Amino acid sequence: MFNRTLFFYELKRSIKLLLILGAVMTMYIVIIINMYDPQMMKTLDSFSKMMPDLMASVGMNTGTHTLLGFMVSYLYGFILLLFPMLFSILRANNLIAKYTDNGTMALLLTGGHKRKTIVITQLTVLLLGVSLLIVYTTVLELIYARHQFPHSLDTMALLKLNLGLLFLHYFIASICFFFSCLFQDTKYSLGFGAGIPIFMYVLQMLANVGGKAEDAKYFTFFTLFDANGIITNKAHGLSSSFLLLAVAIILCVLSCIIFVKKDIYV
Repeated sequence: MFNRTLFFYELKRSIKLLLILGAVMTMYIVIIINMYDPQMMKTLDSFSKMMPDLMASVGMNTGTHTLLGFMVSYLYGFILLLFPMLFSILRANNLIAKYTDNGTMALLLTGGHKRKTIVITQLTVLLLGVSLLIVYTTVLELIYARHQFPHSLDTMALLKLNLGLLFLHYFIASICFFFSCLFQDTKYSLGFGAGIPIFMYVLQMLANVGGKAEDAKYFTFFTLFDANGIITNKAHGLSSSFLLLAVAIILCVLSCIIFVKKDIYV
């Protein structure tokens, strides 16, 4: 059910990308937390009033006074959505579709490796990478925010928020992995695996702007991750994220079934 050699090989290949994305996310998280200052917030609010559509499109809202609310406005609408999503897009394609496209998968299969073992191993590598990014983000936010602003961070709300974020990225990873298993050509795997999440994010940006474009929120799964609803304990806040997790599990199971049954020339 699990190939340790393949697992550690692919995990090693993930490390460089994880380090790059982690470094960029660290920079943004540190900068944003440092910007939590009443005077700076007034400056940001002024900028937002000058360019409201641009700020709203990436989930940045004005009038946020708590530290966690400030972090939600300036991190959870753009940085913490796009960078883990980029990891899922790149790694999911390389873990399955690239192997079948360049013929390496055929070599693995003729070498005695079972399809179920291969697909479960590769899926584990992908989900572990996503988990590491979100866990690292959570630990960094907790340590740095507490260091800079003692007693200002609602720890339990942050943990629930990042649990919802993790479920969202599991869902995105499952979409990318599904198309990587469905197609043998990387151009189709990337086309759908990257195209759908990116298109959904564009719709979310349009919905954030408001007005007539607000109806776009009904056509994107990003709406199910309600960061403000989670930190304010709204009834549907975290429950909608569990829906993302449920669908992610279904997609992962379907991906494994498709890969096991698909025709791969050996």
